[in-house]
Amino acid sequence: MSSPVRWEADGTPWSERFQDIYRSRGGADLSGLAQARHVFLGGCALLAQDGSPAAWAGVSDWRVLETGFGLGLNFLATWQAWLEDPARPERLHYVGVEAWPPDAADLLRSVAHLPMLQPLAERLAAVWHGLLPGWHRFEFEGGRLRLTLCVGEVRAALRELAFAADSVFLDGFDPAQNPEMWDVHTLKAVARLCRPGTRAATWTVARAVREHLTQAGFVVEKAPGLPPKRDCLRARWAPAWTPRHAPYAPVWPAAQPGMALVIGAGLAGSSVGYSLALRGWSVTVLDRAEAPASGASGLPVGLVAPRVSPDDRALSQLTRAGVQATLTRAHRLLRVGEDWAPSGVLERCLAPAAAHAADPDANADHPTRGRRGRSLPPDWLQPGHPGTVWSRLADADDGAKAGLAPEDATHGAALWHGRAAWLRPAALVRAQLAQPGIRFVGGCAVAGLKRQGARWRALDARGAVLAEADFVVVASGFDSLALLRAWTATPLPLHALRGQVAMGPMPAEAEALPRVPVNGWGSLIANVSIDARPGWIFGSTFERDCAEAVIRAGDVQQNLAKLSVLSPAAARQLAPQFAAGQTRAWAGVRCTTPDRVPLVGPLSRAGADPFEAPWVCTAMGARGLTLSVLCGELIAARIAGEPWPVPQRLAALLRAQRHTEVNAAR
Repeated sequence: MSSPVRWEADGTPWSERFQDIYRSRGGADLSGLAQARHVFLGGCALLAQDGSPAAWAGVSDWRVLETGFGLGLNFLATWQAWLEDPARPERLHYVGVEAWPPDAADLLRSVAHLPMLQPLAERLAAVWHGLLPGWHRFEFEGGRLRLTLCVGEVRAALRELAFAADSVFLDGFDPAQNPEMWDVHTLKAVARLCRPGTRAATWTVARAVREHLTQAGFVVEKAPGLPPKRDCLRARWAPAWTPRHAPYAPVWPAAQPGMALVIGAGLAGSSVGYSLALRGWSVTVLDRAEAPASGASGLPVGLVAPRVSPDDRALSQLTRAGVQATLTRAHRLLRVGEDWAPSGVLERCLAPAAAHAADPDANADHPTRGRRGRSLPPDWLQPGHPGTVWSRLADADDGAKAGLAPEDATHGAALWHGRAAWLRPAALVRAQLAQPGIRFVGGCAVAGLKRQGARWRALDARGAVLAEADFVVVASGFDSLALLRAWTATPLPLHALRGQVAMGPMPAEAEALPRVPVNGWGSLIANVSIDARPGWIFGSTFERDCAEAVIRAGDVQQNLAKLSVLSPAAARQLAPQFAAGQTRAWAGVRCTTPDRVPLVGPLSRAGADPFEAPWVCTAMGARGLTLSVLCGELIAARIAGEPWPVPQRLAALLRAQRHTEVNAAR
């Protein structure tokens, strides 16, 4: 898909699809920024004027919704105004909807005449890729500015959002050219995301738009426009009726964050703790082990990679959002080349018979599921489509880097995931727990949870209090089953899944080992530091219903058999190490659910106090590196009333109560 933008001779961006300009024509002063400041920022009172502070002054969070993101000029202008305002909110959330994202080059060209915005535009362009339909979360200014870009049709996107906007920028092409953007159904969907007093602003004063806004509950007024336009529109949501559905609000009822208790110091627990601490919570993380990442999160090296499907099903979308969240976190906290590397990953699409022979017990938690000739959603393969940076069919060069014969890496036999990485889980856990506001306490085996009044208590086996907090999240993997048994009418369907990996030093002649990670039925990562020297790691086996991280001699040969299928050349190179007992094994126990999707959120009954039961973040299965950061962000966003990092329909798949009925408050 080519860029939706055509540039005219005078520098005006033009849309062939809608036969309209992206912004007002005119000189440098009139080509976008002035309109953004006058119409949108000024219309929503986000600029300090005449001694009066901006509407967002002195608050902790501010949330902006824009219905037509376009070339991002309103976002960049808002970013600049936020940076320049000494009374700015601590955190700014900006949600933009855009059905046809432009290329990064167009974002930069749009502000080529505006030097004050160019540094910000360059930072936006640097992350502007992989824009397939769905939600995309970008973080700037150390995570204090979050942009959620919703790629898709505006009305459908608005239905999937879950937050209350403080300001609304109604932008888009002319109502005559793009009527759906301005019709009453779309504006009612906008109103659903407003709180009483939310200001909205737009450049159009079309009668139909004014009538639709009024019908949606807005009080509308004309205001002086920016020449050549005589008027612009300003509105405030103040319905004359009692809304049937109250606007979205923070789940946490207090004005300020409180004290949170997280049980479990692995990927899930540290991710929840980090996301809460970023929002001002004082977090205590307890674990029965003396050190963090002592369970499955202690895997020496793992992969962060998306799962793809021809119809781009929900799990594919979740893993894509998860990869984006994890890589963003890794860029911020970890050392490239030591703790992680954005290496890309080649995924082999193995034939079912070969995969089953290598590992008869493997299940659908594995990324390939033994289907050869894996295909991609059709629009991923169009030349120039932004999504091709995520995944594409592998070519001969990809196969050569992975040490595969051409026939094993081409003609649909393999996929190349450009946005994928290897990462050390324990390094991420430690870095997240080092966030200010988090206190880790090891050697604390939590045997029970009790809610007394508005406080939670974590108890040991004798009933002694280990810690107290306002809010509790259980993130202790398979141990969550016993800890939460008292809070559900039927036990949570959590299953233990033991896995064992093999690792060893790089052989003297290592030309057959892949230069990039290879995934499929097992994962091979070579040329990484293992035991403080160059090495490789391969695995994992899958043993159901085993809750002990024991080392089994039989798994050593099973891993060699799997490696022989995934990478025959590497298996031949490493076979002498296996035969001589020079490899080392590591085992861990993962936690899964029947649908192999994590449990995230409150265990309280629908419509009840969300704090009547514990919250959970568990059952990551083999996707802890891919999904844990995203799940932690989802919990924190729900608590704080922020825009969610995924659409509501995807968040519903993670609902903690989906497999069981919950008891009444205890």
